[in-house]
Amino acid sequence: MKKYNFNAGPSILPDVVLEAAAKAIIDFNGTGLSLLSISHRTPEFEAVLAEAQSLFRELLNIPDNYKIYFVGGGASTQFFHIPANFLGKKAGYVNTGVWTKKAIKEAKFYGEVEVVATSEDKNFSYIPKGYTIPEDLDYFYICTNNTIYGTEYKEDIDSPVPLIADMSSDILSRPVDVSKYAMIYGGAQKNLAPAGVSFVIIRDDMLEKVVRPLPTMMNVNTHVENNSMFNTPPVFPIYVLRETLKWMKAEGGMAEIYRRNVEKAALLYAEIDRNSLFRGTVAEEDRSLMNICFVMSEGNEALMPEFLEFAKSHGMVGIKGHRLSGGFRASCYNACPKESVEALVACMQEFEQMHK
Repeated sequence: MKKYNFNAGPSILPDVVLEAAAKAIIDFNGTGLSLLSISHRTPEFEAVLAEAQSLFRELLNIPDNYKIYFVGGGASTQFFHIPANFLGKKAGYVNTGVWTKKAIKEAKFYGEVEVVATSEDKNFSYIPKGYTIPEDLDYFYICTNNTIYGTEYKEDIDSPVPLIADMSSDILSRPVDVSKYAMIYGGAQKNLAPAGVSFVIIRDDMLEKVVRPLPTMMNVNTHVENNSMFNTPPVFPIYVLRETLKWMKAEGGMAEIYRRNVEKAALLYAEIDRNSLFRGTVAEEDRSLMNICFVMSEGNEALMPEFLEFAKSHGMVGIKGHRLSGGFRASCYNACPKESVEALVACMQEFEQMHK
């Protein structure tokens, strides 16, 4: 049976990327050695790292006054790296769900945290708007896409203080005006690579704003000055990341990737709105392109286990919602083909017919 992968992460990767990675595990770049057992100091891997940085810069149109580095571990390590480096007195956060709550918790170890806005009053079903960013903050922090609840910022906000964004789950899914951000970071396991590596895009002036002495591995300057190789970097995930960026460029870059993502999301949201058995869970203007969340409609809640089994029998993988939010979640990352969304829509339509 054909499988349709909607896992939230680690997520689907392009077939061509998986094929290249599989070959490199056996013989990397004709060296006769496995990618898993080469030295990170070889010219061959240094070329992979350089190309990954170059493609990142090209695809996101990253200005010259920004550095890009890759670091081991998940994005959650940045929850404390950021305030350790930059929180001297007070930082501002927008609380839009689980990941910002965790980031806020870590930041409080280093200084005062002001929650400037929150959507917790409605179970994180919208992106807060209409607030004023205080000008006395060391930095202002947002998470641009919320994988658990399915909300997403649709534009790059203006901030009078350095703006830092967690873009773990929507990086390279749409064009971004990088110049509006002091720092962008994220885990790679949604749109870029297997788990195990995080990316950081940081503006040069931030490197001079580290507010306290830090252990070497926690200081952002360590990773910039050593070009991601102060210690052994995650060689395999970086290689896959490079291959994914090559795939994105070959497919038409950000404009084409974004067009496809809009098309896929519109197709599924239209069915959620039309189908009498389902309903959406977040404000329409804040619906995520990446993580599409929905539940059974009122009066049909008892059908949830049956639909999960029905969908599974039709090849749907990973559509059960997060344990904190329940319901269903279809993660339609860049490599998720339109064919998969069409198959899920057909599955929903067939299930509705069964219960008329």
